[in-house]
Amino acid sequence: MEILILIASGALAGAAAAIGAGMRVVTQYERGVVFRLGRVRAVRDPGLRLLIPAVDKMRKVSMQVVTMPVPAQEGITRDNVTVRVDAVVYFRVIDPLRAIVEVENYLYAVGQVAQTSLRSVIGKSDLDDLLSNREQLNKGLELMIDSPALGWGVHIDRVEIKDVALPDSMKRSMSRQAEAERERRARVISADGEYQASQKLADAAARMSQSPAALQLRLLETVVQVAAEKNSTLVLPFPVELLRFLERATPGPSAGAQGAAEPETGTAESVTGAEFPAVANDPGRAGSPAALGESTPAELPSGAKPDGRDTQPVIANSNDKAAPPRAADPGASGNEG
Repeated sequence: MEILILIASGALAGAAAAIGAGMRVVTQYERGVVFRLGRVRAVRDPGLRLLIPAVDKMRKVSMQVVTMPVPAQEGITRDNVTVRVDAVVYFRVIDPLRAIVEVENYLYAVGQVAQTSLRSVIGKSDLDDLLSNREQLNKGLELMIDSPALGWGVHIDRVEIKDVALPDSMKRSMSRQAEAERERRARVISADGEYQASQKLADAAARMSQSPAALQLRLLETVVQVAAEKNSTLVLPFPVELLRFLERATPGPSAGAQGAAEPETGTAESVTGAEFPAVANDPGRAGSPAALGESTPAELPSGAKPDGRDTQPVIANSNDKAAPPRAADPGASGNEG
């Protein structure tokens, strides 16, 4: 009896061990593919699953999104620029049966397809597209990887190009190009500003020509602006236009005033003649304008002979000192007697 009890307990223990060996737990984010004697039996959902020991085998497949970095690939763009581009691929398994049966290692397969597709995109694109038009390149790269991956039960969610490494020489060339472009824009903007300023100045000049007083007001405003700097020395330019304006603004002298001014001119000429006495018989001053202006007949002293041989200076102005006395001519004295 005891032997039977031992045998029964041993059988129960063996059965419990067999049941324990056939139990599997499938988590929520996994699916279990069951193979029975080498053939696919079923795909188990999450939960506690029982398998036949030594007959059934289960392979678990993760249904989570996998983030796979793509190693940097070096290639030559369509415009003959050598670059190194790396990317990242986001994908997940949508059919666990195909992911186990159709491909040996779907992770490795997706990684290799991503590298080759990235090289192909580099060769078909220009450098400007790699730097500025990444959205279109990402979509094209996603389609290229997703086409073979669908047969493996894998769906590509998205592909992103992370970085584009350029040679140092290309970086320097691009920096010079960007600097030249910005300088060109600065010059164009400056020239446009000068053109607009010249138009405004031309309009202002036309307006000031119609109202000459505006020029004087503008000059006074400039003086105020300069005086605000608290300078000790003020250099004030005096434009010719202001002089013309003042000349036009000042009323001209009347006719009576001009007539009254003429004697003053004659007096000045007389004073000049008094300061510089005119010699009546001086040949050098005979043709000068002063001699012509003072060509009044000089009065000879009593008893002098107007024969032209007398070289004594004759004072034209009576206010000056009298000429020195001359020796009396014997003939003249005889006549006087």
